[in-house]
Amino acid sequence: MTRSQLIEAVASKSSNFSKKDVEVIVTTLFESIAESLAKGDKIEIRGFGSFKVKSRDGRKGRNPKSGEGIFVDPKKVPFFKAGKELKERVDTIGKE
Repeated sequence: MTRSQLIEAVASKSSNFSKKDVEVIVTTLFESIAESLAKGDKIEIRGFGSFKVKSRDGRKGRNPKSGEGIFVDPKKVPFFKAGKELKERVDTIGKE
């Protein structure tokens, strides 16, 4: 699902908000999540999952084109862990 498909789906389920209003809400939600992760905060959405930042250590890597050994710098990456309800909903798809 793309961002525009998400906006369309939410707008179709709500007669109180215009498509433009829903676009602002979705954009604000995504920006808020990104800003919180950039600050190192953890985000938990009950019934859906949680987002947090994990640190990856530097490591030796290999350039796949040349085969040359390189060093990959340490970095921080966003990580999502699905909640119990989401896992159960996904697991039941196709079993019904």
